Amino acid sequence: MKEQRFDVWAAGATYERYMGRWSRLAAEEFATWLNCADNLRWLDVGCGTGVLSAVVTARCRPRMVVGIDRSEGFVGSARAAVPLSTHCIVADAMSLPVRDETWDVAVSGLTLNFLPEPTAAVAEMARVVRTGGLVAAYVWDYAEGMGFLRRFWDAAIETDPSAVALDEGRRFAVCRPERLSKVWADAGLVDVSTAPIEVPTVFADFADLWEPFLAGQGPAPGYVASLTPADRDQVRDALSAAVPRRLDGSIALTARAWAVSGRRAVHSGASCAPAAPEEAGGALGDHRLPGDHRPGSLGARGGGGQNAHGRSRILSRCAAGIPGRAAEYRLRRSYGVCGAVVRKSRTRGLTWERNSSK
Repeated sequence: MKEQRFDVWAAGATYERYMGRWSRLAAEEFATWLNCADNLRWLDVGCGTGVLSAVVTARCRPRMVVGIDRSEGFVGSARAAVPLSTHCIVADAMSLPVRDETWDVAVSGLTLNFLPEPTAAVAEMARVVRTGGLVAAYVWDYAEGMGFLRRFWDAAIETDPSAVALDEGRRFAVCRPERLSKVWADAGLVDVSTAPIEVPTVFADFADLWEPFLAGQGPAPGYVASLTPADRDQVRDALSAAVPRRLDGSIALTARAWAVSGRRAVHSGASCAPAAPEEAGGALGDHRLPGDHRPGSLGARGGGGQNAHGRSRILSRCAAGIPGRAAEYRLRRSYGVCGAVVRKSRTRGLTWERNSSK
């Protein structure tokens, strides 16, 4: 039995009730801890449903925010939830479709432990930030600090000892400050620091705690979905007995995450200035960012491009959401390969179509 078969992340609405409501609180604290300057270009790796991207857009006054996630379902939810100025694309965190040294900040929220090679993933994030740029992330402290999940796995192991192999606290050793610091250092980052982030997780009643475990999104709910009804009831009863209740029936717990940050090393003579505005159109490599970020609206990997100035002009027009008759832009890489046609309509904003004939 492969443990990873339970790591299902696809439905944004289901994730929201299970984890999104708490991850949003953690994202707010994380952004406060980073305390970054305005007008920076942010890449959100493993953006999920767009929680961190939305917080960065609202709080950090960024020049640009782009979220990347492998889950098409999550990216669809993110595109529907984040502000119009934020863009989300489907791509792999282990092979980011962006050019070297083109972003000021690369962040990742609650994703690192699900990646096959965390150090390689962080090195990939370091590749895309400028000299002196920031690479930062946060992960839940599954072993000790994630209150409702810790109680869930203790209840599951009590009724089914084989569940110990699936316990996120045991599986994700990287979710500890000393391990995170080592990953950042091994990825070549400097000025590494860690900090705890603790947020309240208050459930209205036991049903509010238990029902999200029935939806199959994430390791614990995936495990519950694999059980027979009788075994599921045993886990439910054990969990119910383990959680404290207030007089009104609510359950007040806490969730701790560990945050980590580091910077790409500054070499002698290198500049630490933010990426120039005219480079904005080229940062995504073969991806293009027609301004509407709703489902189906973003350019595809392998799409084309103009020069940097031309791309920036297109980005400016698109991001503004300019209404009007349908317009087409051909974005072609200067060295060929293939192009993408971007059409703008009154109702859908910008959508993209792959043109493989060029």
